[in-house]
Amino acid sequence: MAAHEKLITFVGELRKSIRNLALLLALLTLGVFFLSPHLLHFVQQHLAEKLYFFSVAGPFLAHVKLSLFAALYVLMPLLMTVLWRAIGKPFGVTGGQLFFFIFFTCLLFYAGTIFCYFITLPLGIKFLLGFSSEELKPVISIGKFVNFVTIFILAFGSIFELPIFMVFSAKVGVFSRQFFEKNRRYALLLIAIISALLTPTPDVVNMLLMGGPLYLLYESGIVILRVFRFNSEDTTSE
Repeated sequence: MAAHEKLITFVGELRKSIRNLALLLALLTLGVFFLSPHLLHFVQQHLAEKLYFFSVAGPFLAHVKLSLFAALYVLMPLLMTVLWRAIGKPFGVTGGQLFFFIFFTCLLFYAGTIFCYFITLPLGIKFLLGFSSEELKPVISIGKFVNFVTIFILAFGSIFELPIFMVFSAKVGVFSRQFFEKNRRYALLLIAIISALLTPTPDVVNMLLMGGPLYLLYESGIVILRVFRFNSEDTTSE
């Protein structure tokens, strides 16, 4: 199957479910909205400061964003199922292999978000607020805080997917294990750029808190490919 045919198959498969997913996401966001004050209290646990708002619509919009984030979080298994079905169809990935990719994608996503919430997020907040003093007091906007937390958590959930996509790319013959091994230096540069783009604040500490785990995930992907004996000969023969 040619590249453009694979793309057409992927888009066609994705379009079958995208409308229903959008409707379900909207309905779940509306339902979660009524629980958003409890969610805000939960995400605010790492912040020993009061939150403020500087516009009439500020609190409402912050609760909407938080509700949308929670809905995405809950629906992630369904979203990944739709995505992997669309990705797998043009490459002939079905059955047990498809279940493998869906299961471990969800597992890695939730592992990344949990790691972020309990380890990276409190360290990042503590470091950033450590610059306050008697003369410099933090006044934190609810909107900015919700953006910071949700983007940070979703970013970590996304980057934890790296090993599974490395395995998939080797499985379908796009990149071999040798390719990842030979291009570590470029991977490190790309990781630094991604960390700078995805972290809500451009400070070095937050970049390291994201870049460090991301590089370890890159190396773990190579180890997985080595264990399962994915190499250039294997991928080309499939």
